[in-house]
Amino acid sequence: MRTCVVGAGSIGSLFAAHLATVTDVVVLTRRAEHACALNAEGLRVSGRHDFTARVTAAADARDLPEFDLGIIATKAGGVEHAAETLSGHFSGATIMTVQNGLGAEEIVQAHGDWPLVSAVTFMSGTKHSDTHVEYILDTPTWLGPYGATPFERVQEIARLLVDSGLKAEALPDLLPAQWSKLIFNATVNGVAALTGLRHDEHFAAENDPGDLGHLVHDLVDEGKRVAAAAGVELHDDPWEMNVLATKRGSAHYPSMLEDIDSRRPTEVELINGALVREAARSGVEAPLHAAIYRLVRGKEASYS
Repeated sequence: MRTCVVGAGSIGSLFAAHLATVTDVVVLTRRAEHACALNAEGLRVSGRHDFTARVTAAADARDLPEFDLGIIATKAGGVEHAAETLSGHFSGATIMTVQNGLGAEEIVQAHGDWPLVSAVTFMSGTKHSDTHVEYILDTPTWLGPYGATPFERVQEIARLLVDSGLKAEALPDLLPAQWSKLIFNATVNGVAALTGLRHDEHFAAENDPGDLGHLVHDLVDEGKRVAAAAGVELHDDPWEMNVLATKRGSAHYPSMLEDIDSRRPTEVELINGALVREAARSGVEAPLHAAIYRLVRGKEASYS
């Protein structure tokens, strides 16, 4: 199964490097110099695993060979451009989205009739250079069918990921898992972006009235009410996910805080914005999440 990974940030690099140990992998990068470096040096993984994989990279989709599986591993704001780049090509491929939040599948669907697989991942890494990614959290990727895609195809992709050394679980319905991570992400990313805190013990502290954990817990509970109104039974409890993550040792650097620190656009629209819009559609009040959404938008406006 030849695989194309679109986007070579930390998550895309982890997918590309591991999959290259069991199949042919091509990587579509934004920058030509990034593609040249990958072709010359390969892609090194350190941390949880330690190896260097050989991949073929290009900065222009017209230079890509045909592939069977495409993984769009850009941030949420890059999905539209990625789908436009692939549009009109690779008709035999299945496309897997792996973004935070909701709505990536609809964006891709508007640009082609590929069979789609939805995925959310909890693994994390740190990019040290164009050719080196550190594997930090070796937590699973959940994936499920979107639209008419057969579940057997999802199971095949999950087996490929597991064979490559990554953790993965195929689910007949991804929505409960997607919503668990949506609530977790909207809460943790939003709070981190506004406080400047990495995801650490402050997010679970509830001993004193002023502890941040009270706000985090209230945000999670509000998100759970939105999910219930939308008819979604959650796969995991986002509060328990939060508490567990704060006990992993070193504090995680949430992507939205990383974007704020670098004065870049964030993924707030498909994460916090999606949750607020779903609340409105379901007729549920979500004032805390609406406040987080608007404050992060305001933070972006302060430097854009």
